[in-house]
Amino acid sequence: MSIYVIDDHPLVRQALAMLLRRIKPSAKVVELEKYSELKPALIKHGEPELFVLDLLLPGVRGASGIHEVKSMYPDVPLIVVSAMPSGEARDACLEAGADMYLEKSTDSAEISQVFQDMLGLSSPDDDGEIPVGEVKLSKRQKQLILMLDRGLSNRDIAAELNISEHTVKVHLWRLFRRIGVKSRTQTLHYARSHGLLMS
Repeated sequence: MSIYVIDDHPLVRQALAMLLRRIKPSAKVVELEKYSELKPALIKHGEPELFVLDLLLPGVRGASGIHEVKSMYPDVPLIVVSAMPSGEARDACLEAGADMYLEKSTDSAEISQVFQDMLGLSSPDDDGEIPVGEVKLSKRQKQLILMLDRGLSNRDIAAELNISEHTVKVHLWRLFRRIGVKSRTQTLHYARSHGLLMS
């Protein structure tokens, strides 16, 4: 299993790779300058456990690289780390299949936390699990569903739980994967059809 970091800016690529090696010393972190190097690298270095890539890469139009990677490895987490501000760029990346969008200006401690969460190295939400149909949800995941039903934004949820917005995004990502959905709307539909919400 390898972690693939694709960024044409050497300093950024090396900094992200160094952070990943510090978080998971046993990991094989493969640094690539161009998206076109990915397929040969996958053959050489083996199955991926995480992709970290820049949005603006030479020879790649928009979010097409993200879409292609996720079509090959739909279950492998993919994080976009971009110099472009959140907004339309983030929405386009998430629509293409990215699991997380981080700005390069994000504090390194927050980036580190997201990496740990995506690699499954952080502590679980909590120790209590609630069976819902064929899946089990943590108490935190059940709490998130109720907050989504109240129409709270990520910022509102972060303030109420006293955690960062990035942590909220990771919790939502885990929830979506657990119940097999891709959006808040699908989550609420799932919750209603499984009796998690009153209405």
